[in-house]
Amino acid sequence: MPARIYQPARNAMQSGQGKSGQWVLEFEPNAARGIDPLMGWTSSQDMNSQVKMSFDSKESAIAFATDKGMAFQITEPKIRKQLVRQGGYAENFASNRKTVWTH
Repeated sequence: MPARIYQPARNAMQSGQGKSGQWVLEFEPNAARGIDPLMGWTSSQDMNSQVKMSFDSKESAIAFATDKGMAFQITEPKIRKQLVRQGGYAENFASNRKTVWTH
């Protein structure tokens, strides 16, 4: 059963880059999820689908998978361009502005 190694994206509530350096190893599902006839919940017989391991670096995740003899696939993250203005947020309230600041 192949594993997937990736760096998760930030959630919608994060604006900064803090705590975004973790790498995750999780297993690909080997069977489709089914619907429980009694409760209507989705369930799976695959226990490995519940395993999600975090690593500090990509190399340590690869070393773990290689040591355990797992087949794995690496998904590289898309690098986000830093959007930092020269003056930052305080530039909005500068007294020496060249143009009129309006909403």
